[in-house]
Amino acid sequence: MAVADIRDLADEEVMQLVGEGSPRAFELLYDRHGPAAFSLAYRMVGDRVTAEDVSQEAFLSIWRSRMRYDASRGSVRTWVLGIVHNRTIDALRRGSLHERRRESFEGIEERHEARERTDVEAARREEARSVRSALDTLPVDQRRTIELAYFGGFSHSQIAELLDEPIGTIKGRMRLGLDKLRHQLADFAAGEFA
Repeated sequence: MAVADIRDLADEEVMQLVGEGSPRAFELLYDRHGPAAFSLAYRMVGDRVTAEDVSQEAFLSIWRSRMRYDASRGSVRTWVLGIVHNRTIDALRRGSLHERRRESFEGIEERHEARERTDVEAARREEARSVRSALDTLPVDQRRTIELAYFGGFSHSQIAELLDEPIGTIKGRMRLGLDKLRHQLADFAAGEFA
C-alpha cells in the first residue's frame, strides 16, 4: 500500500494495519493522535517532560497491546486517550509516592519548621484524598469526563471531541458525576464533624 493511500484510511482501518504490525500505520496513528495525547497528559500533570514521557509510554503500550483495540467499544481516539489518561494517573500516583518517600527522608527539623503551613498542607492532602476516593466511586465515563474538565482543563466541547461523544452526553455525565461527588463529599464532611 502506498504512503498516500494509507493516509486516506479511517482510524479503524489504520488500527487494523497496526494490529498486523505495520510501522507506517503506527506512525500515522501517532501523527493523528499524538498531539491530543500529549495535550491531555500535559494538562493533567502540568509538566512538559512528564507529559512527553507519559505520551511515549502510552504509545509504546498501544504498540504492544495493539490487538486489544475493539471498534465496537468506541473510536480509536477514545481508546488512545483512555490509555493516555490511565498512564497519566499512574504517573501522578508514582510522583505522589516518590514525593512522600522524599519527604520521609528529610530532616525532622525541616518537617516541623512551619507548623501552620504543615497543618494546612495536611488538611489539603486529606481533602485531596477524599476527592480522589469519591472520584474512584464514580462510573468510568463520569469520572473521565470530570477529570478531563477539572484536571485536564478541557471545555465541554473539547471533551466531546476528545471522547467522540455528543456534547449533551458530556454535559449530562458531568452533571450526574458532580452531583454524586457533592453528596459523597458532604457525607464525608458530615462524618468528620460528627
